[in-house]
Amino acid sequence: MIVLGRLIVPYGVNGWLKFHHFGDDPLALGKMPQWWLGTKPESVDPVDWKQYPLRGCKLHGKGIVVAFEGVDNRSDAESIEGLFVAAPRETWPAPSKGEYYWNDLTGLRVVNHQDVTLGVVRGLIETGAHAVLDVVDGEVERLIPFVSAYVQKIDPEKGEIRVEWGVDW
Repeated sequence: MIVLGRLIVPYGVNGWLKFHHFGDDPLALGKMPQWWLGTKPESVDPVDWKQYPLRGCKLHGKGIVVAFEGVDNRSDAESIEGLFVAAPRETWPAPSKGEYYWNDLTGLRVVNHQDVTLGVVRGLIETGAHAVLDVVDGEVERLIPFVSAYVQKIDPEKGEIRVEWGVDW
């Protein structure tokens, strides 16, 4: 299970909730017919997550609001407010060519133009301007901007990201 966001507060009286997403395209999640809600974001056990069929997902101001089957009024929405939203990776919409889900990059080996392994991706950090690869090699941590000037090639099948980055940077 991969956590995608969190239900914040009810919106209106018809069972809608404001949704705080942890990715960059929350409306893509609207293509998933089922969402999984739970209280334990760290849990990968499906029994900790309850499936809810999605009734609606739409833009509202600077965020989005969502509605689920069986959540028909404000009281129902209040009963699930604060829950985390997750989904098994295999249910996610396929990314477009040249695009990747962040969790698919986690664990990939990072190799520079001199064939020196700089470490593995521990995660990505959103900075506002662009994302940053958090690369670790033992006690050494490197933060590499996730932009085309530095990230040359991503090859998930090979388990590798090629970068233009020096060992001593």
